[in-house]
Amino acid sequence: MPPIKLWRSLLSVPAINRRALEKSRTLAADIIIYDLEDAVAPGKKAEARENLERLYSEDRPEGVTAIRVNPLDTADGSEDMKTVLACQPDAVLLPKVGNVASMAAAGALLKRNGAPERIKLWAMIETPEGVVNAAAIAGAFSDVRAGGRLEALVVGVNDLRAETGVAPSPSRAYLVPWLMQTVLAARAYGIRVIDGVYNDFTDQEGYEAECAEGAAMGFDGKMLIHPNQIEAANRHFSPSEDAIAEARAIVEAFARPGAEALNVIDLDGRMVERLHLEQARSLLAQVTAIQSTKDTR
Repeated sequence: MPPIKLWRSLLSVPAINRRALEKSRTLAADIIIYDLEDAVAPGKKAEARENLERLYSEDRPEGVTAIRVNPLDTADGSEDMKTVLACQPDAVLLPKVGNVASMAAAGALLKRNGAPERIKLWAMIETPEGVVNAAAIAGAFSDVRAGGRLEALVVGVNDLRAETGVAPSPSRAYLVPWLMQTVLAARAYGIRVIDGVYNDFTDQEGYEAECAEGAAMGFDGKMLIHPNQIEAANRHFSPSEDAIAEARAIVEAFARPGAEALNVIDLDGRMVERLHLEQARSLLAQVTAIQSTKDTR
């Protein structure tokens, strides 16, 4: 069984910044996303691709990595996918995925070029069209058995604000329905869902509050723009001590003689169903993965 992938913190690193690329090897983010899109000026795209190909060929990063490409219907997007095939990261982050057709094009390109199935696709949901079609996108491409590579939906809050006219503010109240719609789409088809960035990396209080909100909404983790955001994301998107204790109690209760055949048990006066057992086991597996990560850093 492959090791569990952690999704708490996904740090975006500009592929044009060689110093940042080297530093990314030492950071405690669960996933590093090398950005060829928003973080790279139009005239610097080719240089950024060269930087990534050098990084992967000389000393391949050890952790989980993804490459964020430009839209595939652009010249840079086509060149970016050549870099993906050369580097073979764990995933490709596709920007502004609005419909099933755009996902199909990416999957077909990877298949046509013989990319291994382990290279997954993550879809940025950052437009009104993307939010409306999130469930269709997830449903069409999440099933690996059907040739789908889609592993995660990633919310792009900045573009979503811009395209809907929602004014920038510390509150995400007007975005919550769309965020929850994306969470629901991901959960309906068993894939991961990642919260968007918090732009002010000097505002620790506001950032902590948004991490807590995202975890409560059901997101698996958060996109980050600065290394000083990693620790809080890892903390907020990890199980709490109370949740760990509860999970262990549920597993132990179902392991008691006679309980293995029951669908519902009494745990300290509360009804606990077998579905809670599966949730408890999943949570404890995540705890083991987190501890393993700490031990290797």
